Amino acid sequence: MFMVSCISLDIHDIWEGEKETRSTRPKLTYKSSIFPRNGKTGPNMTRKSSANFEIFEKKARHRGLIEEKFVPLPIVRKTLMIKRILLMIAAAAVMTSCGEYQRAQKSTDYDYKLDFARRAFEKKHYVQATTILEDCITVFKGTEKAEESLYLLALSNYENKDYPTSGAYFKTYYTRYPKGKYAELARFYSGYGYYLDSPDVQLDQSGTVKAIEELQGFLDFFPRSDKVTIAQNAIFELQDKLTLKQLQNAQLYYNLGTYMGNNYESAVIVAQNALKDYPYSKYKEELEFIILKSRYQEAANSVDEKKGERFQEVIDEYYSFINNYPDSPNRQEADNILKIAQRHVRTE
Repeated sequence: MFMVSCISLDIHDIWEGEKETRSTRPKLTYKSSIFPRNGKTGPNMTRKSSANFEIFEKKARHRGLIEEKFVPLPIVRKTLMIKRILLMIAAAAVMTSCGEYQRAQKSTDYDYKLDFARRAFEKKHYVQATTILEDCITVFKGTEKAEESLYLLALSNYENKDYPTSGAYFKTYYTRYPKGKYAELARFYSGYGYYLDSPDVQLDQSGTVKAIEELQGFLDFFPRSDKVTIAQNAIFELQDKLTLKQLQNAQLYYNLGTYMGNNYESAVIVAQNALKDYPYSKYKEELEFIILKSRYQEAANSVDEKKGERFQEVIDEYYSFINNYPDSPNRQEADNILKIAQRHVRTE
């Protein structure tokens, strides 16, 4: 019976061993590939030495240094046949799916189109589902199937990660069917899609604001939903992102200092507004500290007539900060600010 042989050998060691005397033959460990890791056919294997390579291979085989694995040819043929059959089945499935999709696109039977869209959604063929459903929602408008087709269209876009489009369709759904079968889910997925699509903090945050509005609307309409906790946590995260954006803006004003005006006052206003809008943010301490630093810098850069009054504001701001955060990592810097402010107030 014909056999297929798979040879495994580290030919480097054999070659180097034969170059030495027989009395100093090295210890050999052979179970790696016959081909070296550098991709060559052997150490210094030129055309001139290729014949010797075959001799060393025979010697290695004789010494039992070659591990051979034999696979009967019928098994090889059977494996190849199974792979071919599986490939043919997969190709046939793809062709069938594409063919049915094209038929659904051309069909004027909208019940068949909706049925195809349902099956496409179940198979996670969301692009096919959305394409077909966009035709259906216009035709089904005013019928019993209009509600399902609109919601399925929104959900298909959501699963396809097209969150702005899905949000628009979800909003159309819950506006048109405020007490519809899918109203609760439509409001939730509308907001949660905008949450997933919320941009990085360095970018414009209008999408983040939109997500908060939609999720808050969901909580207002469905306060007992099993998705309330998910929505609340998403809102907290989004609010922290907006707060961080404000903190970065306040820091920017602080860094600008007196460049083209009093930017310290602008830093204070931005930070105070952030604290007012998001009083429970995890960035609250940092916002209050930048207010303290900005008040100090504003006082230090004031004309002499206003220094005393403004350093007193710094002292008041210090005690407010320390009362809220007695163990703040910025405590030492805050204490230094207090000492300087107190000296200025005493001299007035």
